[in-house]
Amino acid sequence: MFLSHIAAACPGLGLGTAVMVLPWYDPVRFAEDVAMLRTLTDGPLHIGMGRGTAKLEYDAMRVPMIEARERFRECWEVMQLALEGKPFRYKGKHLVLDRDILVRPLLGANRPNFYGAIGSPESAEIMADLGLPPLSLAQFPDYLLLKILSRWRTRAAAHGFETDVTLPISCKCFIGDTEAEARAEARHHLSRYYKLQAEHYTVDSTPWADIEGYQQFAKIFGGMKEMADPAKIDPILDRNLVGTPETIAAQITRLRSIGFDYFIVSNATAGVPREARHRMMRRFMEEVAPIVARAPVPDVPDIPARAAE
Repeated sequence: MFLSHIAAACPGLGLGTAVMVLPWYDPVRFAEDVAMLRTLTDGPLHIGMGRGTAKLEYDAMRVPMIEARERFRECWEVMQLALEGKPFRYKGKHLVLDRDILVRPLLGANRPNFYGAIGSPESAEIMADLGLPPLSLAQFPDYLLLKILSRWRTRAAAHGFETDVTLPISCKCFIGDTEAEARAEARHHLSRYYKLQAEHYTVDSTPWADIEGYQQFAKIFGGMKEMADPAKIDPILDRNLVGTPETIAAQITRLRSIGFDYFIVSNATAGVPREARHRMMRRFMEEVAPIVARAPVPDVPDIPARAAE
C-alpha cells in the first residue's frame, strides 16, 4: 500500500521491500497485490521475502511459528504459479487450491525481482533450493559473508538455477566529516537500535532451539544484548558504512570484492531524527556515490574451498 503511494508520487523510481514475511500471507492475495503494484510502477520493483523471527508477531498473526519454513516454501511456490498468468492448482501441506485460479493483472515478462532474506549459511542454502537470490546483512563478518555466497552459489548451481544474479546487501550508513564524528553518531543510534531489537525479539525468553528451522537463531540473537552496549558495538560499525565519505567508499569496495553488487543503504532506525536521515542520504548521494562511480569494479576472487565448509 505504501509503495503504491510512492509509485504515484515518484514515477520511475525503483522500489523495494525487505522483508515480506510470507508465512503470514494468503499467497493468492499476496500475488494479486504484487501484480497490481508491478503495474503501477515504472521503475524496477524488488521484493524481499523472509520467514520472520519474532515469536510475538507469529502469535499475533495466529500462525504457528513451527510451520514457518513449510509455509514460506508453499507460499513462494504458489506465488510463482500465480504470476505466470495461467490458470493453476496447488496442493501442499498447509495450502490447497483445488480449483483453477487465474491471478490478475497479468504481468507477462514484467515481473518483479524476488529475494530471500537470510541470516546464516544454512538459510542461504534454503533460499538456493527455492531459486531465490539471497538478501544479506552487512552486520556479519567477511568470512561469514563469503561462506553465505559460496554455499548459495554451490547449491543454486546444483539445482540448475542462474547464479549470475543481483546480490544485494543491506548496510547501515552514518557519514561524518571525521571518523570519530561518524562513529560517535552511529554508536549512539545503533546501540539503541540493537537494544530495541533484543527487546522485540525477546532474546532472553524465546526458545528458538525448540522451534523447527530456527535453532541457529539462538546463537545469532544471543549477541544482540551485547551489541546494545555502546562500548561493545565497534565491530558492527566496522562492517557497515560508517566514517568519512572516503572510508565508506572503501567499505563498499570491500563488500563488492566479496561478491555483492546491490547496496541497500539505510539509517532509518527507530529514534534517528529525520534531519539525520536526510543528511546521511544527501551526503551519500553527493559525496560517496561519485567516489564509488569512479572506482574500478573489484575482481571477485574464487572463494576458497574452506569457505564453503
